[in-house]
Amino acid sequence: MAQSTLWWLLAGAAIGIELATGTFYLLMLAIGLAAAAVSAHLGVSVTLQIVVAAFVSAGTVLGWRSYKKAQPSSPPASANRDVNLDIGETVQVDAWNPDGTGTVKYRGASWAVASASGGPLAVGPHQVVEVIGSRLIVRKL
Repeated sequence: MAQSTLWWLLAGAAIGIELATGTFYLLMLAIGLAAAAVSAHLGVSVTLQIVVAAFVSAGTVLGWRSYKKAQPSSPPASANRDVNLDIGETVQVDAWNPDGTGTVKYRGASWAVASASGGPLAVGPHQVVEVIGSRLIVRKL
């Protein structure tokens, strides 16, 4: 069996394991193994093939990590519109209690509300910025 065939089989096995486990970093390893297979096709020594596999794998892992660190983190589930469709909706706050809470009618039910800002509380339309349990956290529009 040719050396390149062995590298291709290892790359395929890494991809198969990644598909079974969902470990994205195994794809980075598979890219390194595929690079070693290409270097084997080019006729380089086994030592250099291993070095190519190691450097390409490490480079892709480091590149992916730096890319992910540069991306903004997603908000927590309680404030993420992708998770909770109430985020961004508008409610009408008619009165505030002395403790900084209130009650609004929203989606056919009474909900407790609290202000997201510590500033003065005003009545009127507010936007939902977070949902904690059955309490809507709102800010003035």
